[in-house]
Amino acid sequence: MIRGNLLVRPWRAALALAVGVASAPLFALALAQPAHALNNSLALTPQMGFNDWNAYGCNVSESLIKATALAMHNNGMQAAGYQYVNIDDCWLTHSRDSSGHLVPDPAKFPDGISGTAAYVHSLGLKLGIYEDAGTMTCAGYPGSLGHETTDANSFASWGVDYLKYDNCYSDGVNQTSNGGPSAQSRYTTMRDALAATGRPILFSLCDWGFQSPWTWGAAVGNSWRTTGDINASFGSMLSIFHSNVGLASYAGPGAWNDPDMLEIGNGMTTTEQQSEFSLWSEMAAPLIAGTNIANASGTTLSILTNKNVIAVDQDSLGKQGTEVSSSGGLDVLAKPLANGDVSVALFNENSGTATITTTVGAIGKSGASSYTLTDLWSGATSTTTNTISASVPGHGTVMLRVAGGTTGGGGSATGAVHSVGAGKCLDVPNSSTTGGTQLDIHACSGAANQTFTHTTGNQLSVYSGGSQMCLDANGKGTTAGTKVIIWSCNGQTNQQWLFNSNGTVTGAQSGLCLDVAGASTADGALVELWTCNGGSNQQWTIG
Repeated sequence: MIRGNLLVRPWRAALALAVGVASAPLFALALAQPAHALNNSLALTPQMGFNDWNAYGCNVSESLIKATALAMHNNGMQAAGYQYVNIDDCWLTHSRDSSGHLVPDPAKFPDGISGTAAYVHSLGLKLGIYEDAGTMTCAGYPGSLGHETTDANSFASWGVDYLKYDNCYSDGVNQTSNGGPSAQSRYTTMRDALAATGRPILFSLCDWGFQSPWTWGAAVGNSWRTTGDINASFGSMLSIFHSNVGLASYAGPGAWNDPDMLEIGNGMTTTEQQSEFSLWSEMAAPLIAGTNIANASGTTLSILTNKNVIAVDQDSLGKQGTEVSSSGGLDVLAKPLANGDVSVALFNENSGTATITTTVGAIGKSGASSYTLTDLWSGATSTTTNTISASVPGHGTVMLRVAGGTTGGGGSATGAVHSVGAGKCLDVPNSSTTGGTQLDIHACSGAANQTFTHTTGNQLSVYSGGSQMCLDANGKGTTAGTKVIIWSCNGQTNQQWLFNSNGTVTGAQSGLCLDVAGASTADGALVELWTCNGGSNQQWTIG
């Protein structure tokens, strides 16, 4: 099907119906198969960049990629955080060479992918490329199925920094079939091939949400598409928002839900474009521009480079915003931030102006007589004692940063910290008071080494008096696998813990979840930090 010069991938309409907000059965699957993060030290905040497909389809070329990279270098996008210049489908010839290698189309890429990468790198940017986990790409070029090692080595030798990996022709015959090996197994094969090259290559999975990639993607890639392809309409953007917004518990540093590329600059109204940028940032989504960057208007660039909104998307805590309320097409989302602020998005799905209201308590704030609100689009500031309210235009979003008080449960609570998955309690082994002792789980006893206080400063302390110690991320670690230990209480952010409404406990510094290693239920199973994945081994209650 043709739309102007763009090949429209035919599964889009079907996926808009097939993919929805995470349901109870999907969540149950996540509990049965907890995933640990890829941990390749990439995409610790959502990736930012450009992809040519939305604006150019198959009309990709070396000259286009170079012109786009130069524009990003000069127009403020690179300075705003956009790093990746990504080539989509149709960059290669229809046949491999006699040695089985992919061949860049010499007419489109006369300097090859390596020459294009060298130019992009010279500007301080990174190059991305596209391939497919089936026998052919979606546009009918050679796929990587059965050639993963060869292709990964080619990408690494060319200087590629990012791989978008599609899922057409997985059965070798049908473009969108779910036949053949599972998406997870095929993506895992390419994951291992990329890792074996030794080159850091961000791995972006694109199975359009068909096989619930949010339940297993964190162990395989740095991001995973949760929906079908977007188009430049409010209806498409709204449908994708609804599909992605309920998946917050699966996202975290190095592993992101991907609701597809930005359509800013491609035809929506300015209000709708600001909504897309606000909602994608509130949902901690990759920000991948899909428009003609070299000729982008001032309005387009002002949206794409709004530093205050980008700061929410790129916040180091790595939390995807969650829906606080949604009634009559009036949505409130809240996203806790690393410095203790909360980003709030007030989104009006309807065509007419409406007032949207929430409270500081509903967004997880407490403990202050007054809170400061900063409008991230206008820059205006105001204060409130409780009510957060704004008049929001049809299809618009008011985005506020709320400062003051405490976030993530505030208030003091004392008792055992129960592991939901294991049915056991957080435990200091052998009642040790030695700093550096790693926590484990053990049958609940009610003893002092299993009694913790969650303080108003978000510390988790154990014991009392001169023996008091605090739960601590060892060495201020922010990577999956960091030991959770006891240490002298010092109030630093690696000793601050947020009890969240979804049952997780996250480190304020790392954004990672308190995790029972290997989802073990045995006495003595160690406790560590790991990328949040919705598993029952990351669910806790206190009291």
